[in-house]
Amino acid sequence: MKRCLVIDDEPLARMVVLEYLRDFPQIQVMQECNDGFEGLKAIQTHQPDLIFLDVQMPKINGFEMLELVENPPAVIFTTAFDEYAIKAFEAHAVDYLLKPFNKDRFNKAIEKYLATASDTAPAKKHTEELLETASNSPAQNERIVVKTGTKVKIIPVQDVLYLAADDDYVSVYTAEGSYLKNKTMNFFEQTLDPKYFVRVHRSYIVAIQQITRIDPYEKDAHLAILKSGAKIPVSKTGYVKLKQVLGI
Repeated sequence: MKRCLVIDDEPLARMVVLEYLRDFPQIQVMQECNDGFEGLKAIQTHQPDLIFLDVQMPKINGFEMLELVENPPAVIFTTAFDEYAIKAFEAHAVDYLLKPFNKDRFNKAIEKYLATASDTAPAKKHTEELLETASNSPAQNERIVVKTGTKVKIIPVQDVLYLAADDDYVSVYTAEGSYLKNKTMNFFEQTLDPKYFVRVHRSYIVAIQQITRIDPYEKDAHLAILKSGAKIPVSKTGYVKLKQVLGI
């Protein structure tokens, strides 16, 4: 028996999935969720094998929810058309269903899942690759969603002062404090707008508007002094980037 969740803010869309699933008694629906917050809690509670996930939901979208799941299950997306999402789905998702979808198309998605359900390849790797591809969407670059204990916090990128490498995580610093995000510095360097953020060191990315001055520091190195008083090391390569961005 495979356990699944249906995560979608549209009651009608959830109802359609539940109706179509009646022909697949080997799949048991553990819970319906109408937003990403509910979905995240339900995944932690039920540890499902499969989720049906909408992308465009209020509060946090489907991609943002997946970023917070440590061991994500297999995913079949149910969503309206989105160029970047489709590229991600085609490359890495079990399948995707474009709304409105009929029963035949739904059945094909389920059959595809069941045919690959015994695959030993972990779903986590596919989900990470999917999120990397989806991050090219402009909508995914406007905020950073983090988990603090049992709570979820949404950080608009304009509130970010700087980011620092922290072992396998990245610490996101704001005026309110710092928050860990399970991403890489390379990910943020590629996704944050280079007009507003610059990687000044292999371990630091800084919001350009936060820099008040740049002081010399040791051989071929500098310190960026931020409005908050933070002192961020700037490597030789980072200094070249900063001068280009600042036009100095």
